[in-house]
Amino acid sequence: MTQSVNTAVKSPSLAATLCSLTAAALLAACGSTLNRAPVEQRPTGPVTTKPGPTTAPNATPAATPDAGKVLPGAENAGKPGYYTIKPGDTLIRIGLDNGQNWRDLVKWNGLDNPNLIEVGQVLRVLPPNVDAATASTRGVNSAKVETRPLDAKPGAAAASGSAATVGAAASAVVAAAPTPAPAKDGDEDVNWAWPASGNLLAGFDEARNKGLAIGGKPGDPVLAAADGRVVYAGSGLRGYGNLVIIKHNTTYLTAYAHNQTLLVKEDQAVRRGQKIAEMGSSDADQVKLHFEVRKQGKPIDPAKLLPAR
Repeated sequence: MTQSVNTAVKSPSLAATLCSLTAAALLAACGSTLNRAPVEQRPTGPVTTKPGPTTAPNATPAATPDAGKVLPGAENAGKPGYYTIKPGDTLIRIGLDNGQNWRDLVKWNGLDNPNLIEVGQVLRVLPPNVDAATASTRGVNSAKVETRPLDAKPGAAAASGSAATVGAAASAVVAAAPTPAPAKDGDEDVNWAWPASGNLLAGFDEARNKGLAIGGKPGDPVLAAADGRVVYAGSGLRGYGNLVIIKHNTTYLTAYAHNQTLLVKEDQAVRRGQKIAEMGSSDADQVKLHFEVRKQGKPIDPAKLLPAR
């Protein structure tokens, strides 16, 4: 009886000891696991993400550069054939003002993203194979002027052997043709046509209106003024609304603004008189076509080139 009681007394003590040992082992294991858990350090300030390129190229004006940053092309600043980016510029605007396709500017300057241009950055605006110094001396009015009837072949007077012969031929043509064609210039001859049939709302004024404003109704056809290739079709140029720009040759660009619908796409070849858009009032106070002719990037009066109505 005594032995049985002693065993009963010792058993609870042994059980308690085993429980204590088991609990200590579990705590040690848990503590070891917590110490090995990975910890992620997160920033305490606001998190910013770098925006990707926009889907509509050239819609973003040039950004202001960081202070002290050396910008691409800075060594060419002020040289003929180069352009220094100003506040508010976009690649479309630079192309239009220099008579170039914005895609060519991207290629000539090795731009990875046409939306990322900076104020003060210098861009080549002439093809790499063109002598910029020579091109810069070619004035807008330096080309020879040829006056000929509408059905005369281009370059007839320009092919004459001497200035006297040219003068005589021009005099004969003027006498024979009561309604001469607009002046053409040598190897850059273009056969022009009116881009819309509406009334003229406003004429050319270099300071206030860099083209012609032609009236009409929504949906009226807008026509290509001459053969060429579309270099821009979109709405990325502020103040022009839905815009089409056509390059006709190395000298001439035409721009067709404020359309409600564009019917052509970039790099598409178009013919004189082809419907390229429908007239509208995008970014304008009324339905109208704003039509510009750019000669080597400089706005000129389209009325001096278009045939008489």
